[in-house]
Amino acid sequence: MKFTALQIAEVLGGEVEGNPEIEVYKLSKIEEGCEGSISFLANPKYKHFIYTTDASIVIVGKDFEAETPIKATLVKVEDAYGAFSRLLEFYNNVKLNKVGIEQPSFIAATASLGQNVYVGAFAYIGENVIIGENVKIYPHVYIGDNAVIGDNVTLFAGCKVYSETVIGKNCTLHSGVVLGADGFGFTPNDEGVYSKVPQIGNVILEDDVEIGANSTVDRATLGSTIIRKGVKLDNQIQIAHNVEIGKNTVIAAQTGIAGSTKIGESCTIGGQVGIVGHLQIGNRVRIQAQTGVGRNLKDDEVIQGSPALGYAEYNKSYVIFRKLPNLQKRIEDLEKKIK
Repeated sequence: MKFTALQIAEVLGGEVEGNPEIEVYKLSKIEEGCEGSISFLANPKYKHFIYTTDASIVIVGKDFEAETPIKATLVKVEDAYGAFSRLLEFYNNVKLNKVGIEQPSFIAATASLGQNVYVGAFAYIGENVIIGENVKIYPHVYIGDNAVIGDNVTLFAGCKVYSETVIGKNCTLHSGVVLGADGFGFTPNDEGVYSKVPQIGNVILEDDVEIGANSTVDRATLGSTIIRKGVKLDNQIQIAHNVEIGKNTVIAAQTGIAGSTKIGESCTIGGQVGIVGHLQIGNRVRIQAQTGVGRNLKDDEVIQGSPALGYAEYNKSYVIFRKLPNLQKRIEDLEKKIK
């Protein structure tokens, strides 16, 4: 799909300086611009690229003044970075604006679909499923019986939504996400043989949740595993049964959270963090990457290490960790002198 400089200026509320009819069909970095692409200049460090870029259109701030002639057509706006972000969102919406039901796909007779829904080929929608308006279901998505999916949800290719899962409005699930698989519940007998504990709860995602590729959220043993409004999960994250994550918390890749732990609101959790089960994590807690959490955390704590220490305490201790070989040698030398 192609857009002219004039159309882009109208979308962004900007002014065209150059050829208003020039067309673009893709986005690019300013240093990698090519004919038919549109880019932006927001960081002064990249200013020199505007004089050499082959991009057809460049979005700039209204205060930008060229020092030498520029080949590209300019679209001048109040905030170049913000305008380009809006353009990315607009482009993405246009690109992903699919509607209709592709074949082959299966939709149970008892399922209910809202308006403007897209169902990709080889998708499966089970009995009594309720799907809202403007939902995008890409190929090879599985939606189990009695699931509920709110308006404006996107499920990219290969997502698996088990039965009884509830997804709120404006959520995005990237490829390979699994919601509602059984929690890791087993109990041993006297011989050490493990028997499965039935997992009969569900998963609830509130509005505006985004989950990255190949992340998993297990169903509760009883009750619900709950991901509150505005939570953002990166790729390859494991959320165990009966966990609750408070609103607007963000979690980076390869983090694992064990069963029944409750995480507060607006927390920031780095990559490869491990959190044991049945903990209470307060609000606005910050957990640095590769931290192992084995205790409850109060509001606003910042921790690092495995097992976790206070962030400042960890940094002070790390200085000593690095010096341990030298300290050991000094002790050995002192012991020889004492003898």
